[in-house]
Amino acid sequence: MDIEKPNATTFVDATYKPPESYCLVLNDNFHTIDADIWQREVQIDGFGIGSFDWTTNDETNSYTSPNGLVIMPTLTNLTTTISNSQIINGYNLNLTAAGLCTSTSNASCAAFSNSTTGRIINPVRSARLSTKLSRQIKYGRVEVTVKMPKGDWILSSIRLIPVKDTYGDWPRSGSIDIAQLRGNDKTYSVGGRVSRLADRFWKTTRGREIRRTDYTKGFHTFGIEWTKDYIFTYHNGRTYSVLWVGFEKESLWDLGQFSNNGTLDANPWAESGNNNAPFDQPFYLSLSVQVGATTSDSADKPWIDASPRAAADFWGAVDSWYPTWGKDEGRAMVVRNVKMWQEGKC
Repeated sequence: MDIEKPNATTFVDATYKPPESYCLVLNDNFHTIDADIWQREVQIDGFGIGSFDWTTNDETNSYTSPNGLVIMPTLTNLTTTISNSQIINGYNLNLTAAGLCTSTSNASCAAFSNSTTGRIINPVRSARLSTKLSRQIKYGRVEVTVKMPKGDWILSSIRLIPVKDTYGDWPRSGSIDIAQLRGNDKTYSVGGRVSRLADRFWKTTRGREIRRTDYTKGFHTFGIEWTKDYIFTYHNGRTYSVLWVGFEKESLWDLGQFSNNGTLDANPWAESGNNNAPFDQPFYLSLSVQVGATTSDSADKPWIDASPRAAADFWGAVDSWYPTWGKDEGRAMVVRNVKMWQEGKC
């Protein structure tokens, strides 16, 4: 296949040398949700960020339309038999007993609402689809063409996640955010739906602003190229580089300056001998729409992250955030196409 060199003026190292060949392992236009490729992950634990949604295998929350794969957040009291009063108090939700939960952790699968403690049933339902059981790559490329959702506190993510926790639980084994966007508008203090594209966290994160529009008003292609020597992300074509991180000269342990931040932890990647660890193992693709979070990045929100009542306070403010959600598919992540390539010949 032809390899197009990114624009070297936008963060790309001058010594950039793309791989000579790739093998296409996935090209999905989502005429249907292929169960041999995509697993719907059913859990209530917020997947590491403490989000307030409950991911389901319900076709209300993930389905295909003429536009592609639709990942649709819905209010629990509008799409289940669980009433608003039960969300707040006296309801036992047990996904394991129902044979639905995709996690082995009880905390990920069961909850009991209690108005005294502030623990509530997840007030929003959504979906998270992954290729964990079907398609993984160790070095290669990924491109996802997608229209992002509109609405306060909706968080859409396109991520690569390690197949195994080779170096320990997250974040030790790493993850790669190809694109992540909050559905709040441009008044959101840390950037709303016009400017968030990320490839890890603060030392390896860069946004890309677009003019006169936002990511909810049309389809955009978010891509990543990943080798043993570098990772770079791009937007709407590989000549539009967003972020470049090279591994040849410096390990990720040194880049993160972990040894200088007062931590007593040892380098979990030292024995690998690879500068790019933990990004030296197979990863799979995850597509998700989450809502809220207790590891969020702004003070101007209707909950306090550390509060045991965070989800209840979020739900208590439903009349302020729910009207901001887009109509119909406007509140959903709509995925037109996904491509994954493994580095090397087929």
